[in-house]
Amino acid sequence: MKSLTPKYPHMLHGGDYNPDQWLDRPDILEEDIRLMKEAHINCVSVGIFAWAKLEPQEGVYDFDWLEKIIDNLYKNGIYTVLATPSGAKPVWMSEQHPEIRRVQANLVRDETGGRHNHCYTSPYYREKVKAMDTALAQRFASHPGVILWHLSNEYGGECYCPQCQAAFRRWLREKYGTLDNLNHQWWTTFWSHTYTDWEQIHAPVPHGETSVHGLTLDWKRFVTHQVIDFMKVERDAVKAADPAIPVTTNFMYDFYHYNYFKFKEQLDVISWDAYPQWRNEGNVETAADFALWHDVMRSIKGQPFLLMESTPSNTNWTPVSKLKKPGMHMASSMQAVAHGANSVQYFQFRKSRGSTEKFHGAVVDHYGGSDTRVFRDVAAVGQRLEAIDAVTQSDVKAEVALVFDMENRWAIEGAAGPRNCGIHYAEQVRAHYRALWSMGIPVDIVDEECDISGYKLVIAPMLYLLRAGFEEKLKAFVENGGTLIGTYHTGLVNENDLCYLGGWPGAGLGEVFGVWHEDTDSLWDDEHNTLRLADGREYGLKEICALIHPRGAQVLGTYGEDFYQGEAALTVNQYGKGRAYYIASFGEDALYRDLYQKLAGELSLKRALEDLPPEGVEACLRENGEAQYLFLQNFSGRQQQVSLPQGYVDFQGQPVEQACLAPYDGQVFCREKQ
Repeated sequence: MKSLTPKYPHMLHGGDYNPDQWLDRPDILEEDIRLMKEAHINCVSVGIFAWAKLEPQEGVYDFDWLEKIIDNLYKNGIYTVLATPSGAKPVWMSEQHPEIRRVQANLVRDETGGRHNHCYTSPYYREKVKAMDTALAQRFASHPGVILWHLSNEYGGECYCPQCQAAFRRWLREKYGTLDNLNHQWWTTFWSHTYTDWEQIHAPVPHGETSVHGLTLDWKRFVTHQVIDFMKVERDAVKAADPAIPVTTNFMYDFYHYNYFKFKEQLDVISWDAYPQWRNEGNVETAADFALWHDVMRSIKGQPFLLMESTPSNTNWTPVSKLKKPGMHMASSMQAVAHGANSVQYFQFRKSRGSTEKFHGAVVDHYGGSDTRVFRDVAAVGQRLEAIDAVTQSDVKAEVALVFDMENRWAIEGAAGPRNCGIHYAEQVRAHYRALWSMGIPVDIVDEECDISGYKLVIAPMLYLLRAGFEEKLKAFVENGGTLIGTYHTGLVNENDLCYLGGWPGAGLGEVFGVWHEDTDSLWDDEHNTLRLADGREYGLKEICALIHPRGAQVLGTYGEDFYQGEAALTVNQYGKGRAYYIASFGEDALYRDLYQKLAGELSLKRALEDLPPEGVEACLRENGEAQYLFLQNFSGRQQQVSLPQGYVDFQGQPVEQACLAPYDGQVFCREKQ
């Protein structure tokens, strides 16, 4: 398996390091090296917000201080992920060139300040970024300590300036060709909003056009396109110096504004920043949620990823800066590795002395010593990562794919009905995922552009918008013997949010599911229905009830209440060699657990454990051709015992039949490939 960082092909442990804040304190810089080694840190990210130090005035570069830092790190066995500084432009640039400041949706240009506030279209800013990145690459690409390029930091936001609006129009002309085609696909005859000139098209803003859903959907697509186009300027600049050094950029949790799957062709490595908000209650649900997002990141390129940021203790930007309980740092770190991370890295190594992140958690706090619980927790994770370094040559192998499509999400949540108080697409995806997670069944997360042909089970909740020919992939998947799970609110519109005519699910999916969706009943938050199976079991239903009629499908369950009592609510249809289930409403967790427990047996789905893990214990499997690695994380808050399958040993080589997990503990075992 190809290493994510070939110049240092090992498990990475470290985090964001900001020596530019401490250049007047050589004693602290020297102490940092000692503390890194004591914490078993082997890698740090440098230069992320250092533009003002790297270019103190226009055209004057100062890289000497950075070279000394990287040299010293390398001499001490610590490698560098070198960042491009585009995420925070210097004040001198912002003041001299106001056109690079972002324009907000109210069409007012930003003042100087903050970060991630530049225009992605600005020719001047692109030129400056390219020049900076080129100079950095020419200086440091050949340095043996530089193992990865970190492009910017958490790309985010959008700009509504005239340059961006003009670029949007060019993007639309390339997509649609003619205004007649655009007007038809956007259905602009509604409210007489037909466009007769390209210059009449403006980005959707609260005080302007928001009722043309094709416009709002295409604007979001354009924003993703433009950010990627900007990122390619950075990628190409550093790759020109040495194409062999991989590039990454750090993604964010549940980030709604960009389609991250669109980035995969431009990046060598996917990385992201995970900050679970652990509480006294609800930690199991939080663990399942972040397991899902680890799987998203692994699935984008279908390979291991890097955990670029996490906190070793607390955050400072959440409503409550909660400390991790004893053991939780190990459990949450091992969870990332279990789902495919080849690193555990932190924001930050040393706390800033001032400004907005001075109270954000760090390996080293203002006290400056190593005799703290947080430091000991970090060192313990570092030792664990050294012990399990062989895991970097393994991956998660899933037989289940869960469709979580960002463009579908944009369309659903902007559709004006059928439930404007909360249609909860992401929550429906999580409900299916939690059931599989609780059983220790590995899952890949895919979008509508992904290949699904190699899976046994594909789950496609609320597939409202069909794009990229995905309906044909679904048909072929089931026809060739696959099992498909579909739900209410599926197959309603095409890629431009135009409703299908002739009955739902559209685009031929009605034949796959063997049902006709005649109408939709939306429930108030305090309303519920029930799903009744033939064997007498009942499950609670909420939010949306699709009124469906079998057209070849077998009815497995019916509605228990309301005027559609007794009508179909759960069906299965034989299509070709496979079968397609249709769940007509949002069920309680027990519905999904029971359904997937049944399917896991019928399909012989791969599981981390032969039996169900105890409630609150996560069981995950990474493997390669020679070995399997079993990860157990206990998020239940109480001691748990887990029986292991035959052949597992700990990383001291001792056989283990029964794992004893303390509250918030994470353990790893290995065995020869079965």
